[in-house]
Amino acid sequence: MSERPLGPQVAGFVPPPPPGPEVIGGVHVTLERLDAARHADPLFADNLGQDWLWDYMPYGPFASLQEYRDWQAEMATKADPFFYALRDTISGRVGGLASYLRIDPSNGVIEIGHIQISPAMQRSPAATEAISLMIRWAFEAGYRRVEWKCNALNAPSMLAARRYGFRHEGTFRQHMLVEGRNRDSAWFAILDDEWARLGPAHAAWLDPANFDGAGRQRQALSQLTAQAMGWDQP
Repeated sequence: MSERPLGPQVAGFVPPPPPGPEVIGGVHVTLERLDAARHADPLFADNLGQDWLWDYMPYGPFASLQEYRDWQAEMATKADPFFYALRDTISGRVGGLASYLRIDPSNGVIEIGHIQISPAMQRSPAATEAISLMIRWAFEAGYRRVEWKCNALNAPSMLAARRYGFRHEGTFRQHMLVEGRNRDSAWFAILDDEWARLGPAHAAWLDPANFDGAGRQRQALSQLTAQAMGWDQP
């Protein structure tokens, strides 16, 4: 019998640690381990009246500040998902949440999700840098694969994944029920060897020279990551 093909050996792989830093610092944003006492009140205020922010989430909108505080307090106790609050370094204000989840050190796989950015932080360098920092931490810690999954109807999340350089790997049909509705899930990933190309693209976008005096980008991150990956320009 002829030999059947097997995957290549992964020499020297050591399972990376689970997420743990209390703080991950950047230029525009600081990621702080979620703490309801510090983070719930300002985020509830920023999200008030913006119920659409929760359209694709399995929780929310929250009817009261206390309900939101209680939810944050529960999330802050969990190791998976492992939540961070995103604090804008210029304004000092908390503007969003993001987490690591489906954390699988034995296979070197980790996902970024539960991303909820307030209108005040959306489309800002701080919001972009927050996700970039999370990707970078994962690969520097030794993960081989960083995943991004979203509702296949969530067009902004699909575009964001591509913008960061995640590769679309397919759609899992009838993957979940979320608040009684069907969810088909789009799957994306970046591999460690791809980050070797994408990391410099992220750094080039975040470089102050990429922004004019009014804070407008000179070159889009989607263009830089497409160039790095050899994709068609957006």
